[in-house]
Amino acid sequence: METHDRTARRAKLTLAGLAALAAAGLAAGGVAAYSLLGNDDSGKRTAGHSVTAKPEPSGTGSNGGGRMTPEKAKKITLRVPTGQQNGVSSGFPHSPSGAISAAVYFWEEFAFLDDQKARQQLEAVVSPDAAGYVDEQISEVRKIREGANLPSSGGTPAGITFTTTVNAVRGKSLTSDGEVVQIWMNYDRYATTPEKPTDDDPLKDEDVDFILKWQNGQWKFTNEPQYWKKRSFPVAYFPESPYAWDDGWVQVRHAD
Repeated sequence: METHDRTARRAKLTLAGLAALAAAGLAAGGVAAYSLLGNDDSGKRTAGHSVTAKPEPSGTGSNGGGRMTPEKAKKITLRVPTGQQNGVSSGFPHSPSGAISAAVYFWEEFAFLDDQKARQQLEAVVSPDAAGYVDEQISEVRKIREGANLPSSGGTPAGITFTTTVNAVRGKSLTSDGEVVQIWMNYDRYATTPEKPTDDDPLKDEDVDFILKWQNGQWKFTNEPQYWKKRSFPVAYFPESPYAWDDGWVQVRHAD
């Protein structure tokens, strides 16, 4: 048990670094997430634009004098995948909520400490137009493993289970037709062992973003330069923040 706890702690200490690397590498004005979702399967979608996640103006955490917040608003219900491919869910619809669902499912399923499983997953979801993208991400996974005193290649340490839960999303179209979108996600990550089924010190309120495009009947992840340069960076997500709502953050409803 002591060994499991030490290994879990070493792995956990690298999670914040992994989140930062993922945000920089895996992911790459416009319409806010709620507007995007409001036009889920029809209507015109607008392109977006953007620098780094910035803190909110003073007043964060208040109810904003009765203004709408992500906590008060209706949550987005994820679309159910129709299949599995190489350890990752697939078969999401050609709609904004389909793109968001593809991003959320991938991030919650991603084998971020197992370079072999991660490669299989990435090869299933990455666009063929994103040259070198998979290899770059596997290189980062291996660096994280080494930082956790694990062999550069291998699986998740035995006896440890990591669980990722996405709390909220913020989506913007990067093209006028809505075929390419950027999805920001706020998430928590937990590490548990059979001896310790709860995590007293999880990673909380981490952020990561992805660019997805509709290609060959699927949502594919990409970092192509023409889309990467259109990325935007949101205000910080807080459930009770009117500024987070105004910037497009919407909470996620997982399947019951």
